[in-house]
Amino acid sequence: MEQQLYDRFQTDLQNWCKGEDLDVNHAMLVVGVGEDDTIAKIEEELQTVRCWGRVRVRGKTFDVETNSLVALCECREVLSTLSVPPEVRPLNGSLPWKIVTTNPAHATSEEFSEKLKKFMLAEGKRIEDLQYFCHPPSPQDNTVESLVRIMGEFMSQSRKAPSENHSYRRLRPFSGTTPTPLGEEQLEPWIEQATLLIEESDCSEKEKRRRVMEGLKGPALEIVRALRFTNPETKAEEYLDALNRAFGSAESGEDLYFSFRLVQQKSGEKLSDFVRRLEPLLARVVQKGGLLPKDMDRVRVEQLLRGAVGADLLLLQLRLKERRNSPPTFLDLLSEIRA
Repeated sequence: MEQQLYDRFQTDLQNWCKGEDLDVNHAMLVVGVGEDDTIAKIEEELQTVRCWGRVRVRGKTFDVETNSLVALCECREVLSTLSVPPEVRPLNGSLPWKIVTTNPAHATSEEFSEKLKKFMLAEGKRIEDLQYFCHPPSPQDNTVESLVRIMGEFMSQSRKAPSENHSYRRLRPFSGTTPTPLGEEQLEPWIEQATLLIEESDCSEKEKRRRVMEGLKGPALEIVRALRFTNPETKAEEYLDALNRAFGSAESGEDLYFSFRLVQQKSGEKLSDFVRRLEPLLARVVQKGGLLPKDMDRVRVEQLLRGAVGADLLLLQLRLKERRNSPPTFLDLLSEIRA
């Protein structure tokens, strides 16, 4: 990609992140995406690159100059300037996708060689094994194009195979039946466990869908099956959203936020216990859209000041009123109270 075009995409990335309220250090643009590539397909392809962790597509747009789609992606990890590759080659053989970050500084050939040696050593292979991994070498294979292709196939297979078969803790069954049958989980704890399974797993989107479905039965399973029949590419997170809509509380985010602001410290309840009791209620408000995640720390402190009873001296010591503009996180607040 020409430097002038790259600079323009960098500016687009910064502006797009401001509009989506994203941290630019956790964001990148993927240029050259095909019109037939679904969001699930893009995320699955990018998931094979470990340096940026879990990836979510936050939006797509068409770029006239490159005559291709451009995807804005949010990454779990901070994008290190020395580890982000300049492009990703999809496994279906289509043209490579160009990667744009705010501060590109791709590794030198010596750094790449050193990283390659460490990777091969960790996989129990030698550099020479690359030539024979896919097929016997030929004179036509002594090109950069061939090396990139072989490396892509090697890393994809060596990384995907373990993650697909890696042992994991299966979800307890959930059917949505009321009252909850013996041995089954209620909705909220089941959703929390399923969300954790999805977010922490490095496996493919197809495997995530399978793991969610194996924890369902009865009416809950029928809902997910209907959703899957309508759109086979539905993501695992959308399964959870559908179950929440079908079996979750009918209260809106605004209703939950209003209820949260009425919570008071109980007689004899420790202040640390009160803060811990507030947290799942606050999380439900955010989950239902009644509050933005970035406002959680502020609202938590405000409700602690409003709902605490007989703890004025401790609150004064913590100087929470003076720290409303820069409130502590949940764990920091809990540690200060316990100390």
